[in-house]
Amino acid sequence: MELTAQVQELYEQLHKKISASASPSDMARFEAAFQYAHAAHIEQKRKDGSEYITHPLNVAILVAEMGMDMDSVIAALLHDVIEDTDASLEEVSRKFSESVALLVDGLTKLRQVQYTSKEEEQMENLRKMFMAMAKDIRVILVKLADRLHNMRTMQYQPPNKQKQISLETMEIYAPIAHRLGMQRIKWELEDTCLKYLDPVGYEEITGDIEKFRSENEGFIEKICDEIKERLAAAGQEATVYGRVKHIYSLYRKMYSQNKQIGEIYDYFAFRVVVNTITECYNVLGLIHDEFKPIPGRFKDYISTPKPNLYQSLHTAVIGTDGTPFEVQIRTWEMHNTAEYGIAAHWKYKQGMGTKSADEEKFSWIRRLLENQQEMDAEDFISTLKVDMFADEVFVFTPKGDVINLPAGATPIDFAYAINSAVGNNMVGAKVTGRLVNYDYILKNGDIAEAITSKAGHGPSRDWMTIAKSNEARTKIRQWFKKEKREENIIRGKSSFEAELKRQGLTMDAISDEELQHSVLKRMTFQTLDDVLAAIGYGGVTSVRVVNRFKDELTRLNKLQTVRSAALRIPVDAPKKVTESGVEVQGLDNCLTKFSRCCCPVPGDDIIGFITRGFGVSIHRRDCPNVKEAMGKDEDKGRWVEVSWANAKDQLFDTRIQIFAKNKDGLVLDIVTALNALKVKVSSLNARDIGGGNAEVYITVNVTGADQLREVINRIQRFNGIMEVRRNNA
Repeated sequence: MELTAQVQELYEQLHKKISASASPSDMARFEAAFQYAHAAHIEQKRKDGSEYITHPLNVAILVAEMGMDMDSVIAALLHDVIEDTDASLEEVSRKFSESVALLVDGLTKLRQVQYTSKEEEQMENLRKMFMAMAKDIRVILVKLADRLHNMRTMQYQPPNKQKQISLETMEIYAPIAHRLGMQRIKWELEDTCLKYLDPVGYEEITGDIEKFRSENEGFIEKICDEIKERLAAAGQEATVYGRVKHIYSLYRKMYSQNKQIGEIYDYFAFRVVVNTITECYNVLGLIHDEFKPIPGRFKDYISTPKPNLYQSLHTAVIGTDGTPFEVQIRTWEMHNTAEYGIAAHWKYKQGMGTKSADEEKFSWIRRLLENQQEMDAEDFISTLKVDMFADEVFVFTPKGDVINLPAGATPIDFAYAINSAVGNNMVGAKVTGRLVNYDYILKNGDIAEAITSKAGHGPSRDWMTIAKSNEARTKIRQWFKKEKREENIIRGKSSFEAELKRQGLTMDAISDEELQHSVLKRMTFQTLDDVLAAIGYGGVTSVRVVNRFKDELTRLNKLQTVRSAALRIPVDAPKKVTESGVEVQGLDNCLTKFSRCCCPVPGDDIIGFITRGFGVSIHRRDCPNVKEAMGKDEDKGRWVEVSWANAKDQLFDTRIQIFAKNKDGLVLDIVTALNALKVKVSSLNARDIGGGNAEVYITVNVTGADQLREVINRIQRFNGIMEVRRNNA
């Protein structure tokens, strides 16, 4: 198809970047991917009026500039086709490989799921992306390129969207770029976000930089010349250049330290790039000989690299005219890693050869997911920000291994950073050979040691308040969750009931089935006992749980109500069809809900129950709750006849419970069966129940009982499956 001038220019730019190193077969794949993406987006326009394909092309150019492989470039071209067009993941996999499809899937938001809040939607999409990152780090590299181009064109979005996207970028994506060592992208994301989050502060700083541009350029040129002359006199070859600190870095220092722009010691930063590590230290000596070093401002990130692989020597000195500035000294290999971060390992083919090396580099992603596994949306987002942004302290083990911890960390954090067993069995701690309290604040360079004993009684509940890291607190909670469940439920119930009373509620007030299910789902718990146990072991506060119930009560009370509880409906009253596809006898335009305790689907024998203020709840007649409730005299007038209307093309949620041998690939077998039947999955949870067995709970969307039976029959065929049944929660 014929290309417009803008699309043609971008296509040629991308083609030039990748053709020099790509094989003919890869170039053929690239051409096919471009044609596919162009055709898929042909009717779509961007906010600025340009063809939509210009966005995937720009993202692919950024990915190519990182030096990424062809699968990444193709995934960048296709990253929006699943989310924004009629293209399917199966088609992408068939045409461009499973590897490309997995990358595209990791970049696609969860559109089919209904969320109770914006925070929950953000949490689930981020969790999905992090899970994809843990499998293939290229997912986030393409995502960062996508977000960077979106930020570059943010001027075309409405003001509320500008602030919303900029805030998410500043809180999530810029820190991810930092954790991956991708400083160039991090700086541009931060500077662009600041432009929309604090336009006044942004204009103030850029105005100062512009005002003194010629003066700054003169100073940078003068210092570069002085450094070059000093190094040349010593016979040292090097590349030297300088710059003004990027805008957001200056902004943070001005506002956090209440300084004027002229008071920032590293307003100017100079970089010296040499060939070897030995030359780095030689240059450091020459710099300190030429300029007066500022005490306490030297940092050696070569001997102790940052967790994001960054290495350099940093020193702050004072020039001959009294102006302070920073000098960073590094090798070319370190420079490439500092600029491109983890992407440099594709570009320069270093360090990506072994799976174990990959797992070690990206273990922080896995820990991030583990630490936030049971959190609700609000906690997930807030702790994610803490984990991504936290300043770090470097502590040594007695064997010389470096453990990086959040600033303010204690021996408890150190012990759990080694592993759970060390933390759970710790009975004391030493720092630099002397005994210290558990609340001792570790400092850079400390040599820490956890004293353990098999006779230890496990962690104390007080440790939850002493520990600084989310990782340590999570592992402590896990110990109490596993070892003290009954005690936790008792403690949790006492705390929960006390908080209910304090807020003017009772257990009876929150006993409604629909209310409990809604709150439990939002907080990702299965039962009320799970919530009480979580309160008991510190996984969630009773205040938060009670507030969730109050919020949900308020929301439900605003919904359309039906007749009073005493309403009795004549047997011969006509049935009226509701929007849910159910006919309700005698009630017109009423609200209906499918009960979560039995999840009825078309083909099931059903009955309705008129709830107090929340509409008609639809149950299966064989639901255990129905059998129990029908025996209560006070509820006899609240049962109503219902039946299925024409529910063609409508999907219904229902739950399946699976008991199976706990084997590798169990969940994959189940998902494969569901994919083959084209059945959508809303949620899937699996857990080890001991004895080599596992329990899996799945919520699926089906058209009716016939399709559900087909799903159950298909899953039962796999080896190791002992029982598959509908779940009555």
